[in-house]
Amino acid sequence: MTERIAAPESDLAPTTLLLKRKELARFRSVSWLLAGEAARETVATRVRFEASAEAVWDELMFYEEVPGRAPPLLRMLLAAPVRTEGDKRRAGAMVRCVYSGGAELMKCITRVEAPRSLCFEVIEQRLGIEDCIRTLGGSYKIESRGGASEIVLTTNYEAYLRPRALWRRVEAALVSRLHRHILRGVSAAIQQTSAITHANVQEARSTKRDIVAGGIACTISQSRSRR
Repeated sequence: MTERIAAPESDLAPTTLLLKRKELARFRSVSWLLAGEAARETVATRVRFEASAEAVWDELMFYEEVPGRAPPLLRMLLAAPVRTEGDKRRAGAMVRCVYSGGAELMKCITRVEAPRSLCFEVIEQRLGIEDCIRTLGGSYKIESRGGASEIVLTTNYEAYLRPRALWRRVEAALVSRLHRHILRGVSAAIQQTSAITHANVQEARSTKRDIVAGGIACTISQSRSRR
């Protein structure tokens, strides 16, 4: 998998930063006018992979670990992800998700059942959208389907915007976009690992053929004795 190094916020285009600030300000204004008691919501996205559950498990990643740029909508509403700190493969571990501009999430890994389930809770969120949405946690569930597998990525959150009939659809679209960005990253990582493995196998086979064809040679020659 290619390691992603995010550009610092100061390196981003000024127009992008201005758009972010405008969108966040507008989002907070709408939240202040329409917010009520928090409503608990859940969004789940199911995707099929032509790979084993073990292969999918090996490439699981959080949003902050996905290589490449996020979709425009996510970039407008969220700070740029930079990195994660901590071991997401160990139950009880704390994982700090770092964004540009000092924004961050703190996740606690609550369950790890390789290669089937990874669950976490968000115990701290500082993304600048807390007046609108607070993330509670999420999970990755992997199910084998013959030679393939299906993954269900779930996010649980609290939402404050009203009317819920309208905002629930907007939030679901946003979270679904985030899910698909993550799962595309997982898919790309699986394909890259598969290609590397295939290349290594082909190289090993080629090396073996070369050894068999031109390796240890036994030469039999007739011995002549001179008297």
